[in-house]
Amino acid sequence: MIPLEEAQTFVLSTCVPAAPVAMPRRQAVGLVLAEDVVASEVVPPFDNTAVDGYAVRASDVASAGDQPVELAVIGEIAAGAGPGERALATGEAIRIMTGAPIPPGADAVVMVEDTERLGDDRVRVSASVEVGASVRPAGDDVRPGDVLFTAGTVITPAVVGVLATINAHSVSVYPRPRVAVLSTGDELVDDGRALAPGEIRESNRQMLAAALEAAGCAVTDLGIVRDDEAVLEATLRAAAADHDAVVTSGGVSMGDYDVVKAVLARIADMRWMQVAIKPAKPFAFGLLDGTPIFGLPGNPVSSLVSFEMFARPALRRMMGHGRLSRPSVVAVADDGLVRRPDGKTHLMRVTASFADDGRCHVRPVRAQGSHQLAATATADAIAVVPDGDGVPAGADVAVLLLLS
Repeated sequence: MIPLEEAQTFVLSTCVPAAPVAMPRRQAVGLVLAEDVVASEVVPPFDNTAVDGYAVRASDVASAGDQPVELAVIGEIAAGAGPGERALATGEAIRIMTGAPIPPGADAVVMVEDTERLGDDRVRVSASVEVGASVRPAGDDVRPGDVLFTAGTVITPAVVGVLATINAHSVSVYPRPRVAVLSTGDELVDDGRALAPGEIRESNRQMLAAALEAAGCAVTDLGIVRDDEAVLEATLRAAAADHDAVVTSGGVSMGDYDVVKAVLARIADMRWMQVAIKPAKPFAFGLLDGTPIFGLPGNPVSSLVSFEMFARPALRRMMGHGRLSRPSVVAVADDGLVRRPDGKTHLMRVTASFADDGRCHVRPVRAQGSHQLAATATADAIAVVPDGDGVPAGADVAVLLLLS
């Protein structure tokens, strides 16, 4: 058996970031910037008000906190309108709406809640304000030349909003990997009919396709390929030619005879590994005509854990992510994580929650068998339990959180 870290390093060394592409900002959500984003415009582009109220000269209302002050209202400025050409004179105010430009001569805004309108052309102000009160200066957020986002930044909806404010219609990003996923076996059924003796419902392909999409990949579902080496070879070669990666499950254990293993051993440069982990010990990885092939184990829990340990980090590297693995925390094991020494690291599925002590607490799901996907489906974290007798209740354990 080989250590988990050695297998991960081998895979990651082969899966390098893709060539960057230009992409419209909305389509780039979830992708990673390949270049810095530098502002070329001022945001906001002009001095504007942060509140509805009256633009004033702060000196005119300096005593308003002690004795209300009356000012002449000489106009109104709505959002989207110009600031006007006439400068505000002493003893004057202009009604102004949130986002509207500050008129010349004004240096502060009194909130409408601190005023009382007296007819059409007078306002009573009952609060004093400092110079600059409720004024958002031009360039208060962004100035030309500012590096807003560095290469490696993940594009979030908020980033899209910033890109819109600086008139950046497209950005340079690492594209989503196009990943083909398939399952093989004459025993598999996915058409909804009643099962015949010896048949099982196909689930790994459905699960892995969903996991790939959640990881940000563009997925092609190639369906079930029957146990025919010629058909499988043609399918794999076509998939490798048209995709950035291919994911299969099953047929990677030592001693197995499976069409996937037989075909890949002949047409691809594969490494068949026994990794010192439980579940997901068998794992295969290699290149078919330069395209990465992930051979995941057939048991559903093993397949999912293998995806988390090997395929997902590698695909994230291809997408330019800096953080490849799931977020890791040191958690408290509320229940004991019991195991036996076997030379492997156990990757136990657990539920995690944060308690009043500010720490993450975990408990194992009800079943840990590599075939018991229903129990694993309730897990939202993986506890990394080193070789030995396990982790006693109340002790610390390293945990990978699956929710981000």
